[in-house]
Amino acid sequence: MDENDISYQIRSAIFTVYNALGPGLLESVYETVLTYVLTKNGLDVKQQVKLPVVFEGITLDAGYRIDLLINDLVIIEVKSVETLAPVHHKQVLTYLKLSGLRLGLLVNFNSSDISQSIWRKVNGLF
Repeated sequence: MDENDISYQIRSAIFTVYNALGPGLLESVYETVLTYVLTKNGLDVKQQVKLPVVFEGITLDAGYRIDLLINDLVIIEVKSVETLAPVHHKQVLTYLKLSGLRLGLLVNFNSSDISQSIWRKVNGLF
């Protein structure tokens, strides 16, 4: 299964979670329930994965955490905010660069239309 196949399953799970819970809850709730749904659907899900920074050849724990890592291939950054800022989009791109992964999804569950609140971010993936 490649990144695009996984992305399709993730989007389906996001809709399932959103339709069941709606907007307005804490990010941690969406992250936990999304983890449950994705795992139930047969995907390998890791939560709050440490993401070190390598600087001048030294690996440093800078406190970065990937919200969800799916099948060691796709990053999901979960938000539940009134409005996403440009830095939220850049955050996912930076996580992709630091991890060497090629696909990330940014999702904001605090939305009246979840279909307009999922953004696909790529790092060398077509």
